[in-house]
Amino acid sequence: MTSTRAIVSHGSYKTGGWKLQDITLRSLQEKELLVEIVASGVCQTDLHFGGAEFGFGVHYPRVMGHEGAGYIHEIGPGTTAFQVGDPVILSFSACQSCETCTRGHPAHCFHFDPINFEVAWDDTHVFTSSSDPSPIYGKFFGQSSFASYSIVRADSVINVRGLVASREELQLLSPLGCGIQTGSGAILNAAQVSAEDRIAVLGLGGVGLSAVMGAKIAGCKQVIGIDRHASRLELAKELGATHVLQVDPAADIQAVSEAVRAMTGGLGVNVVLDTTGVPALIAQGVKMAGCKGKILQVGTAPPTATLEIPIHEFMVSGKQFMGVVEGDVNPKEYVPKMVKWVQEGTLPLQRIVTFYKAEEFEKAIADMQSGQTIKPVILW
Repeated sequence: MTSTRAIVSHGSYKTGGWKLQDITLRSLQEKELLVEIVASGVCQTDLHFGGAEFGFGVHYPRVMGHEGAGYIHEIGPGTTAFQVGDPVILSFSACQSCETCTRGHPAHCFHFDPINFEVAWDDTHVFTSSSDPSPIYGKFFGQSSFASYSIVRADSVINVRGLVASREELQLLSPLGCGIQTGSGAILNAAQVSAEDRIAVLGLGGVGLSAVMGAKIAGCKQVIGIDRHASRLELAKELGATHVLQVDPAADIQAVSEAVRAMTGGLGVNVVLDTTGVPALIAQGVKMAGCKGKILQVGTAPPTATLEIPIHEFMVSGKQFMGVVEGDVNPKEYVPKMVKWVQEGTLPLQRIVTFYKAEEFEKAIADMQSGQTIKPVILW
């Protein structure tokens, strides 16, 4: 049996329930891979589903992490598309057989929640501890990448053999499988923007700045970045934003949509992307969208949050409110595109990534929450 170091969630992160410890993996089962994780990005979703206050999908003890990259160490039965030593980037899992999957939308798989968040879909008891024989849940998003070795569902793995040349490059690319593809994919794939479009991005963390970079790739004529942190606004301008707007959470939030409308000559924007999950700001996003405007929701709002939509205005203006998961992309096709964009410099991922040792995971999370770091990446 393989031993590994892992960040184990024994309770919510807020209450100090996350511990770096030595644990053991069980043997591989059908369509599973053992991956040596070289790096894993930290995402707010890890904290949501690693905290009891979020509700569904929270299970203790569990190894979180869903932005991983590494090398195939061992191949389980029923898996033929990989070789030991292949470099891989990890993403989400999908059933591959429901209506949305077969229509090319695996991020909106009918079984997305139970496969990626719950523990009843298959045998997710993949880890154990020498000090406590009770099972430790794994395969969060099919991968549980907060470990030096992890058992991964084969369908969540993208083989980048021939694309990635070094361990250092793979470390940099590790966040592609969720946050980067969510932001850039929402703009390029779900919204299908063009050079004629005006874009507003609410929240300039890893997802929001990836959306800004995606809008630049598409050549959008106006890209408005909105955030409360001045440092993020400056970075957004360097990455492709044509305009920025600083939001004071304590001030009158009604001024946000008015300011965006003014920036667009009263037209409003064609696409609004919310990454914050803040209901009051989402409502402002609805107001700043112009005729035929699309409001894309990727930020995780509180489970009980609601949005009031002006029905007549939506009808006459042709607005759309869309929920988007993982950029609505097929990772097997989209991740290799992002790898090439990073290598070409059109997706300057290194501008938003900061590396931390596994022992520094608490600092990585604190820096992300304070706004000091955009995308923390844990090195194993």
